[in-house]
Amino acid sequence: MKYWKKLPHRSLQTRIEKALKENVDFENDISLGYPASKLDNKVFYSDASFLKDAPTLQTYVANPNHIGCHTYGSSESAFKGTQEIEREVLRVLAVDFFKMEDEQFDGYIAPGGTEANIQAIWVFRNFYNHHFNAANDEIAIIASEDTHYSIPKASNLLNIDLHRVPVHFETREIDASALEKVVQEAVANGKKYFVVIANMGTTMFGSVDDPDVYTDLLEKMDLPYKLHIDGAYGGFVYPFSNLESKINFSNPKVSSITIDAHKMLQAPYGTGVYLSRKGLIENVITKEAEYVEGMDLTLCGSRSGANAIAVYMILFTYGPYGWYEKISVLLMRTNWFCKQLDEMKIPYYRNENMNIVTLDSSHVPRDIAEKFDLVPEQHNESNKWYKVVIMDHVEIDSLMQFINAVKERH
Repeated sequence: MKYWKKLPHRSLQTRIEKALKENVDFENDISLGYPASKLDNKVFYSDASFLKDAPTLQTYVANPNHIGCHTYGSSESAFKGTQEIEREVLRVLAVDFFKMEDEQFDGYIAPGGTEANIQAIWVFRNFYNHHFNAANDEIAIIASEDTHYSIPKASNLLNIDLHRVPVHFETREIDASALEKVVQEAVANGKKYFVVIANMGTTMFGSVDDPDVYTDLLEKMDLPYKLHIDGAYGGFVYPFSNLESKINFSNPKVSSITIDAHKMLQAPYGTGVYLSRKGLIENVITKEAEYVEGMDLTLCGSRSGANAIAVYMILFTYGPYGWYEKISVLLMRTNWFCKQLDEMKIPYYRNENMNIVTLDSSHVPRDIAEKFDLVPEQHNESNKWYKVVIMDHVEIDSLMQFINAVKERH
């Protein structure tokens, strides 16, 4: 690892306190032009004694606005201290997690993976608009039927068609022959440019797409494409559980990646990450945002700098080896759970490098699924799957209780 290391709490606290001092201080500075302030002091007590040992909470109270993209051009100088910490976080994720070359990335801490996925497709749509004079109805999104609902949401918002590709029921792998038919049909309907979404851990199954299945076909058909990896769920697991993975920026065909820090990293909700290669994000610069220093290249505009601080605290508290150990423990628990299911002959899907196990619903009584808060694929009578996610709080003792409850009904 080049940038990621484990740091003691005192070092982290000192770093964040220094960053906050480099930001505007709404309590003590004379700052007349910002439509913002620290959190309301009548509700949020900035002088509470516990804050001195809680740098993330200090940042929430200080309320820095990280509007804009801090890897591209200039940014609002009033929040330069915590913006630099966001850049440090992005550098760790781009270079150490996803094998990007130094300073060859852009990105930002987004308010979740849904926005980050929409941002990626927005960037690609505008890239085709600007560089190929493409009309929106000439651009197509290609994604598997297991892909997250943020992708059809992006299709609707950005007015470009989504073409879903069937997967094999038991393996959740892309059906290559069906993909070819989908692309041929899209071309026949006037599609010339393609946005490909490949999953690094689908939300329901934890399945991981092989991006080559998409790119090999599109290259064979001589069709322009941009490849986005939706790692919103798997981005903090798969790079550590599969050390041979090439689903990263070492693959020159990958243009951008989404990951969520509010899932496996256990950051506060509303903490996603968008990363892309240089030369892409400027396609969505909002020139009308002239009052924003550096203008704006993000979908959300204003966003809390405290989310970036939370990610920084988690990453540098664990360090790479501590994080690898945590993921290894979760996979051990997942392996144990799958062994119990095998002994009971309960069918399930599980990618061996992921900590999601999705069970055939016909083998799990509904009342037991509800008791243990299993998530169904569909909230109706047609549901075929229930998923179990082995998170940090899901220990073997809890899994054993579920196993015993199912055994009693078998």
